[in-house]
Amino acid sequence: MFLVSCLTVEKKQYTFEFTGKDSGKLTIKYINIMSNVDSAGYTETVDFDELLSSYINGTKIEEAYPEATNISKRLFEENGVLCGEVIMEFPSLKAARLYQFDKKSPYMFYASSVDGESYVESNGTYGGDNMPVVMFPTKLKKLVVTTSVSKPTDESYVSLLGEYVKWKRN
Repeated sequence: MFLVSCLTVEKKQYTFEFTGKDSGKLTIKYINIMSNVDSAGYTETVDFDELLSSYINGTKIEEAYPEATNISKRLFEENGVLCGEVIMEFPSLKAARLYQFDKKSPYMFYASSVDGESYVESNGTYGGDNMPVVMFPTKLKKLVVTTSVSKPTDESYVSLLGEYVKWKRN
């Protein structure tokens, strides 16, 4: 979601809940939304404005998930960090970025470092670095994957919680 600008997150948690055959609800939780302050000319204020205009009020999520419907987005504070949440309905596995070879095969989620994400944990089986796919038995109705994006211990990252608090006051 955030890798096209100076915005980043510590972790992302994907929760797929099936409500029908190959359809359901996807919740993506963005944990600890931060700004990369080492980038030339960017500040936390600029990045928070980008977060609001492009993601919360804009269409970046809709562009990333064009087949999803009923998309809702929100920002909130949790455990002293700024978090975001996107909830959408998916009419097909493809719309949620899931894959299944055939009806007997497991559901699969590509947990690649291509988007800057690294696998952390899931309730499925991870194929490892050579096969960065999480596989879930078809009997599961709730699939959960957590990925890591950026480490908040790096001084080049600053939390956007302060900007969120100022924004909420207005």
